[in-house]
Amino acid sequence: MYAIQWTRSLLFIILMYVGMAGYAIIYFPWALASRNGAYAAIHGYCRFVRFIAHHLVGLRTEVRGVVPTEECLVAAKHQSFLDIILITGVLPKPKLIMKAILKWAPFLGFYAVRIGCVPVNRGRRGHAMKQMVEHVKKGLSAPGQLVIFPQGTRVAAGAVRPYKIGAGVLYTELDQPCYPAATNVGVFWPRRGIYRKPGLAVVEFLPPILPGQTLEPFMPELEATLESHSNRLMAEAGFKL
Repeated sequence: MYAIQWTRSLLFIILMYVGMAGYAIIYFPWALASRNGAYAAIHGYCRFVRFIAHHLVGLRTEVRGVVPTEECLVAAKHQSFLDIILITGVLPKPKLIMKAILKWAPFLGFYAVRIGCVPVNRGRRGHAMKQMVEHVKKGLSAPGQLVIFPQGTRVAAGAVRPYKIGAGVLYTELDQPCYPAATNVGVFWPRRGIYRKPGLAVVEFLPPILPGQTLEPFMPELEATLESHSNRLMAEAGFKL
């Protein structure tokens, strides 16, 4: 059974990247002419990945909670590429804080820059955050839902990694609500490797932390919220913490 599931997982990964190229090429003229074309390509691709995940490897996906539609900050637990698929697939106008090297990635880089994602060089994160705040305040950045991963990278299910201050800086400077987004996707789709487990992968948007707090109470509240709700979702999926 493991060999069959591994083979299905490999086929899924191949189709996922072939699909990425296909959507990128088909939507390119529209995306070049209008940012709406880029959003349409991204939303369509995310639906495609969710569909083939379900039918090829038995990995069903679900988004819970109230999906924010206003300009806001989304602080998300990040366990694998799947949580990015689920979050960007349902947000109307997503834009992410991402590693700078990704802007050079084939297909992905063009669309990321087109929708207003912010490339961040490691070691210069504070500078990039300030630049992003300035762009938003000056109206230079595309309006939408700004997604940040407070731990700065993918974290395996059950692993412990400190939260970085970037999410707090954006929250205090932008004066926008912050929606925590918990997940259990790492139980089924690991940070590395080919094997994908069947089951139900969930991203859950939680009630917003309203603007007005200072950095000191915000960061512990955000961490406690994301960790407790992600642990609950992982336990729901049968993961032993």
